[in-house]
Amino acid sequence: MKGKLKLDDTDHHILNMLIDNTRTPFTDIAKKLDISAGTVHVRVKKMEESGIIVGSSLTLNYKKLGYTFIAYVGIFLEKTSQTQFVLNRIEEIPNITVAHVTTGKFNLFCKIRAKNTEHAKNIIFLIDDIEGVSRTETMISMEESLNDKTRLMKSIFENM
Repeated sequence: MKGKLKLDDTDHHILNMLIDNTRTPFTDIAKKLDISAGTVHVRVKKMEESGIIVGSSLTLNYKKLGYTFIAYVGIFLEKTSQTQFVLNRIEEIPNITVAHVTTGKFNLFCKIRAKNTEHAKNIIFLIDDIEGVSRTETMISMEESLNDKTRLMKSIFENM
């Protein structure tokens, strides 16, 4: 990052449109903002170079793909010095979609997605088998009631 990029209202509008739909063509953004597509391209490029925009993401509907089971797994390590080793093993399990190093009760806290309870049990057993894991504690998600990054992103840009 070369330095802090100062965002103006046009940048905020561009970001808001991309937050709503990352696949919005620059020509559509340009028409709505009454600027050229080249200007949109240059501004997005500057935001990428400064590190404000990092890639773009694809959101999947896991339910439609059969992955309806969500659980959170708290992981206790034998030694905290094993954290990176265990994280490297966790990365090898694709059903673990999020992993955090935490303070408090657990050393690591993970989110897993599975097809059903049997599938989740097998994933948890894989975690338990990692060298350095002393035990795990699992919480089953009854419902994902809120999963919306866009509200925070918009709020950040409104307050800049």
